[in-house]
Amino acid sequence: MSANSRLTIAAHALAWIGLYQRQGHEVATSEQIATSANTNPVVIRRLLGELRRAGLVESRRGVGAGWSLARDLDSMTLLDVYEAVEPGPLFAMHRTAPDQECVVGRGIQPAMRGVYENIEQTLRQELARVTLADVLRDVLATPR
Repeated sequence: MSANSRLTIAAHALAWIGLYQRQGHEVATSEQIATSANTNPVVIRRLLGELRRAGLVESRRGVGAGWSLARDLDSMTLLDVYEAVEPGPLFAMHRTAPDQECVVGRGIQPAMRGVYENIEQTLRQELARVTLADVLRDVLATPR
């Protein structure tokens, strides 16, 4: 099982756009962001499309095409980003119902449901505490 990096890459893209705009640029291209994230521009475009639907970025087509922030970094939280790029719950139950005649099969979902709900609530609270301005500040404070 591999870890999901969508939240990290989306936060990377937003912080990069925010810094780029602070430097006086209007829009950033997916190619520029992809170079920083060391990924394919298609990955960046897909994530930015999800962020656009959530109202976090805007796109411009034609001459001067690119991406810009729709809101200030200090008004965006990691929870906003998470909700934009991670649809659905953090953990899932069986895809098909387990054997209800088995004591474990019958009890596993009720036993795990509360645990998962608590983890999800804690995750959301922590993500809501951190703005993208906080992330960019920490990024810029990282020694070279």
